[in-house]
Amino acid sequence: MAHSIGKTISELRKAKGWTQIELAEKLNVSDKAVSKWEKNIAHPDITLLPKLSEILGVTEHEIITASID
Repeated sequence: MAHSIGKTISELRKAKGWTQIELAEKLNVSDKAVSKWEKNIAHPDITLLPKLSEILGVTEHEIITASID
């Protein structure tokens, strides 16, 4: 399976039981931004990676490189 940052974010978010809106609020971004990330239309700004990884409970490296099945 091909690596997808968006799929990784989506699976981690769902594992926490959060909606896209809830994740967006935690990051102070729009739910449309989270949707675009998860659809691989866009990627989160690199400056968000530390907070995103903390919120999702993984390392920045895992977000960038992990492929969750």
